[in-house]
Amino acid sequence: MADKKSQKKELSQKQKFRKDRKAAQMKKKLSLSVPVPEGLKKAWERENRAIAIRKKIRESKLAALPKKRQNQADRIKRYEQEYVQIKTDRQTNIINARKDGNFFKDTDPKIAIVIRIRGINRVSPKVRKVLQLFRLLQIHNAVFIKLNKATINMLKLIQPYIAYGYPSVGCIRSLIYKRGFAKIRSRPGAISRIPIMSSELIEKNLGRSNIETVEDMVHEIATVGPNFTKTVNFLWPFKLNCPKGGYRGRKRRHFLEGGTYGNWEHHINNLVQRML
Repeated sequence: MADKKSQKKELSQKQKFRKDRKAAQMKKKLSLSVPVPEGLKKAWERENRAIAIRKKIRESKLAALPKKRQNQADRIKRYEQEYVQIKTDRQTNIINARKDGNFFKDTDPKIAIVIRIRGINRVSPKVRKVLQLFRLLQIHNAVFIKLNKATINMLKLIQPYIAYGYPSVGCIRSLIYKRGFAKIRSRPGAISRIPIMSSELIEKNLGRSNIETVEDMVHEIATVGPNFTKTVNFLWPFKLNCPKGGYRGRKRRHFLEGGTYGNWEHHINNLVQRML
């Protein structure tokens, strides 16, 4: 038994000696019998410089992240205050007009959401072209458009094939959060449909326009800001479901006649919620 124990000790000492020798060899400076080519040296230096630059950029971004997040939070708070102020101003104007015995006429809406409710059968060429311009290629596709004389005339032309109205801020927000996909041009001639899962994707494509988060996009669309077109074109057309509980009346009847197509005005929010 004593011999076995002494052998184990000797083995452990040998193993320890081997480990120490290996560690000492690793610490020794690598010496080559042949000198390193200059091109390889430059390539190593270039790679090390690139690694150092990337590390520096990463550290600077991490250092600036808390301040950046705080600025975004403050901006979102200002947006909410702006929405509340618009609502209270409108209610105040209505009350003041009633007191004077008048009616308050709100400003004309600047934005509309357009939903395609009919398919591709028996569509005239002119209507098909307008639907293509609005990017409504499939049934139950939805897009945001800016209302002006040209777009209003286009809406009149394709009215039997669409349902449109004036969305609220909550409707815009729920659409982007639940069905928001980005249109990314990865290379010339190739467009990818990527879900909006982080603010980095938005900042990468719309950061130059000071749009960094989903709430920035919601504010830009709801207020029809200067970067409205860029923001809407960044979004892929929304793909919605059939409305829960079915359509209102018949598709081929106007909304005012108890049907579905045409201008829903502010009632479009209810239809969008049922199609999410």
